[in-house]
Amino acid sequence: MKKIQETYHKPKHTEKILQFGEGNFLRAFTDWMIDKMNKEADFDGGIIVIQPLKDGLIDVLNEQNGLYTLYLNGIKDNEVKRENTVIEAISRGIDPYSDYDKYLEVAKNPDLRFILSNTTEAGIDFDENDRLEDRPQKSFPGKLTALLFERFKIFNGDSGKGFIFIPCELIDKNGEKLKEIILKYADLWNLGEAFINWIDSSNIFCNSLVDRIVPGYPRDRINEITKELGYEDKLVVEGEQFHLWVIEAPDFVKREFPVNKAGLNVVFTDDLTPYRTRKVRILNGAHTSMVPVALLYGLETVRETVEDEVMGRFVKEAIFEEIVPTLDLPKEELDYFAGAVLDRFKNPFIKHLLMSISLNSNSKYETRVLPSVLEYKARKGKLPKKLVFSLAALIRFFKGDIDGKTIELKETVEIIDMYKKLWKSYDGTNNGLRKIVEHVLSQEKIWKMDLNTIEGLTDEVIRYLIQIEEYGIKEAISEVL
Repeated sequence: MKKIQETYHKPKHTEKILQFGEGNFLRAFTDWMIDKMNKEADFDGGIIVIQPLKDGLIDVLNEQNGLYTLYLNGIKDNEVKRENTVIEAISRGIDPYSDYDKYLEVAKNPDLRFILSNTTEAGIDFDENDRLEDRPQKSFPGKLTALLFERFKIFNGDSGKGFIFIPCELIDKNGEKLKEIILKYADLWNLGEAFINWIDSSNIFCNSLVDRIVPGYPRDRINEITKELGYEDKLVVEGEQFHLWVIEAPDFVKREFPVNKAGLNVVFTDDLTPYRTRKVRILNGAHTSMVPVALLYGLETVRETVEDEVMGRFVKEAIFEEIVPTLDLPKEELDYFAGAVLDRFKNPFIKHLLMSISLNSNSKYETRVLPSVLEYKARKGKLPKKLVFSLAALIRFFKGDIDGKTIELKETVEIIDMYKKLWKSYDGTNNGLRKIVEHVLSQEKIWKMDLNTIEGLTDEVIRYLIQIEEYGIKEAISEVL
């Protein structure tokens, strides 16, 4: 059978983008967008991909001439759709571990304008052991600083040869954090005041927020997919239909990066905070609040949960009645996003296991759900029933069994030990449940506050926990609904 590089002739584009990371997410998200801009908005942007870690896919990417197939599966325009396209935007890949000189050479390219990255949340980090003379530096910001210094020297500090950085790592204020670390290296390596000024005045560091579920390489169906495509592709990647990219940037960035002309769901803003809050509270908050309830209910996946008559209602009401009213964006925007989230949860092509989402549920509740609880209480003068019920279910979930069957809890050792001791000392009485709830809610290390101080919360959680423990989750949830 032919290979993808023997089947498709790739157009040559001007190399305008440097991308750190060759993994599934960037190939199914940013590279797809650039490919659409090339095809629909005359962007003419080629991507040079840099492998950020020692082990990666650059050799395979170059072997396939930068080509790969992207499948987008899910609900689009109220219809279940499965579409595939060949992405042609990647010009070439470079492995700085095997050819550091080739890596530094890209600094000479006068057309380079954008730097994109997704090196995981741990990637934007400072390593004090990195040195300018390393080949390469261990950290992503270290490698980047070395490249920027090379460019600064080649173009004699030309203010027109700076970059627009749009990092995609899932950390708050990712652009600002990246800039901060680069300046730290500039200081550590004594690269001079002129270079620091050039970084500061000639480069734009955008904060950004990305949103698309990317399951990745379809290992279990690759033979069927290969037969369907009629060629071999080692880099097939699958993603959902939904996509959103929020970029906090000056107006001229939007003109230089014409995503709007390609009909993409990209928002340019001067403050992405409300968009980040919307995603964390609605998408992630819905996930976190449904998990302990749905698992105790006997369900296994997100899709099963939202399609179940009772649990589906629980999730929908939690989102629209208790989370959305706590947010400040226009109601129609929030309702549209919330509706899209429910469609994404129903995606028949994605098997999203509730147990996998249950990892670190306590800290997730603190960051994703608790702010909605507190804001709802502040605005409405009462507690949101379903979100509080979820907290009670979380405490019951960490008893460590569902219908007598032991479950594998995924949390820090300290938190698991705390729950184990509490439930071991439980004497079967309502007062025993009160002691458990009061102790859990008092843990400021988890919640960043003593939740017992929130008027009515302790009693509500105790009431729900008693119902779950005495009558089971199905009867308890009917009372909440």
